[in-house]
Amino acid sequence: MSRLIWFKGEIIPVEDANINVLSPTSQFGANVFEGIRAYWSESKEQLYVFRLNEHIKRLKQSIKLMHFDNKFSDDELINSLLSVIKANNYKEDIAIRQTVFLDGDGSWASTGPVDMFIAPIPRGRTLSESKNGFRCQVSSWERINDNSMSPRSKVGANYINSRVAQIEALKNGFDSTIFLNNRGTVSEGPGSCIFIVRDEQLITPPLTASVLESITRNTIIEIAKNVLDIEVVEREIDRTELYISDEIFLCGSAVEVLPILSVDHHLISTKIGSITEKLQNEYFRILRNENADYEHWLTEVY
Repeated sequence: MSRLIWFKGEIIPVEDANINVLSPTSQFGANVFEGIRAYWSESKEQLYVFRLNEHIKRLKQSIKLMHFDNKFSDDELINSLLSVIKANNYKEDIAIRQTVFLDGDGSWASTGPVDMFIAPIPRGRTLSESKNGFRCQVSSWERINDNSMSPRSKVGANYINSRVAQIEALKNGFDSTIFLNNRGTVSEGPGSCIFIVRDEQLITPPLTASVLESITRNTIIEIAKNVLDIEVVEREIDRTELYISDEIFLCGSAVEVLPILSVDHHLISTKIGSITEKLQNEYFRILRNENADYEHWLTEVY
């Protein structure tokens, strides 16, 4: 069966979903999106979309910040997503890209016409079984900031910043990269937030450090504080603190919880750290509805 996509109000084969090459979304990256995950539970025979309401809220915030005309209600945004997952009959872990874009033939300053596509696809773990974690470098590229292209909104064009940094890292022989912000302190990874562990304390940059208001970041803080009783501190992190950390990991809907083994060739660990592993395990327990306290974060598909 052909992969199906929700496109402009219809569920159609993905190869039939076409956008005008002269539209603002094609020419200028004028679109906002959410990367959403859903996880299959074998024991419950159910697919759960993780924190869907929070993703919809952030999508609407991005629409507002980009001055797009918003014609979609919350129910339309949610029900359209659930309908296209059901149409594909996915019963495995998946990723969903929900994108609201500027169609038509206007300019980069247009506010409409606005339309949407929702594209689910099977997606396993980011880290292959042959790797214990990623090797990172601190990027020579500065993270975008709230006075240039705010990382608070998930805009397609913003991800060119992550693209150039990731390509630099790959060409230099690393797996990924870590940004500094315009104050010279640690910001985040490409499409992911960062946590370090020092002396049993979990530390992450504040939301004012040019980071996305990440749903996964919020999830990790909640798990650490209220499930695992780990002290969490939100503060500025200097570059050299990365080199002397006990543990480092990236987190996000795409990367989930991803251990970092080294930064700029400074060895952090040869395997996943104990705190990172506890957080990772509890994260996946919650995603598969194995912790009843967080069942409200899950939306059933079937």
